[in-house]
Amino acid sequence: MVDQVSARDTDWDGVRLHVVTGKGGTGKTTVAAALALALAAGGRKVLLVEVEGRQGIAQLFDVPPLPYEERRVAVAPDGGDVYALAVDTEEALVEYLEMFYNLKRAGKAMSKLGVVDFVTTIAPGLRDVILTGKTSEAVRRRRKDGAFVYDAVVMDAPPTGRITKFLNVNDEVSGLAKVGPIRNHADTVMKVVRSPETAVHFVTLLEEMPVQETMDGIHDLGQVGLPVGGVFVNMEHAPLLPPEDLAAAALGELDTGEIVQGVKAAGLEGDAAEIAGVLAAEGTEHARRTALQAREKERLETVEQPRYALPLLPDGMDLAGLHELARALREQGAA
Repeated sequence: MVDQVSARDTDWDGVRLHVVTGKGGTGKTTVAAALALALAAGGRKVLLVEVEGRQGIAQLFDVPPLPYEERRVAVAPDGGDVYALAVDTEEALVEYLEMFYNLKRAGKAMSKLGVVDFVTTIAPGLRDVILTGKTSEAVRRRRKDGAFVYDAVVMDAPPTGRITKFLNVNDEVSGLAKVGPIRNHADTVMKVVRSPETAVHFVTLLEEMPVQETMDGIHDLGQVGLPVGGVFVNMEHAPLLPPEDLAAAALGELDTGEIVQGVKAAGLEGDAAEIAGVLAAEGTEHARRTALQAREKERLETVEQPRYALPLLPDGMDLAGLHELARALREQGAA
């Protein structure tokens, strides 16, 4: 626990709720999982929460689909533990009704009748209150000795386009309730979300649309006073060619004769010319992507938030890859 484990010097000292968002396809869930592993290193206990019902966490950690309960899914370096929770909206609503209205039996009956879907469809703000509320409860939860149960909580949150509305639950419930348990619950959630103990991180690729959504999302959060965290640049491609060859490749002017010689030296003499043509085309595409990355990196330099670079893993993503990304995050001071 934080009061039992020596503190680390990181960019996010004091932050206990890490909300991770990003445009679809940027690897948001992967980065959230890697961040949880990084935060747990050194004997800490971290909860990783999924709110979109996709069971992405279970797939990453190669465990069976997660039930609606907190389960340990990984051991971090030096003995830390990562627990995971896949929040089920239906179960959470029944729990909510029991907690605030003492309606456990009625809640289960509503679930069977399909009323839960009806309620959260006509009042989508209530769904967000339930999902964020479950996460904020885990952040606040304490043991009998007064210490926090979890040193940190990481939420794999909805995509960038929906994150401001999802987190700003006070506005979402303003039309539902001015007073009473729903309003009180929303206020409690907002105290956690708006506090210095929360940071909303953005995951992006070095591509035009993800970078633009990241910059728009940072602006939108700032407009409503929600705490912006860092920018995690995922799957960054390292240049494979020296600068002079990149410049030639970008112009389609790679020396194919030299490539042919290299192919023949590798023992592929029969198809050397054809293979050289393919490699030259791939070189041109690589140069294009490298130039695109450089442009988008320049755009991100206008953002004040800390930035972290995560490499593209050539062997794909598995538990070993998650540990590699977690190590990169720790080395850069993100955890």
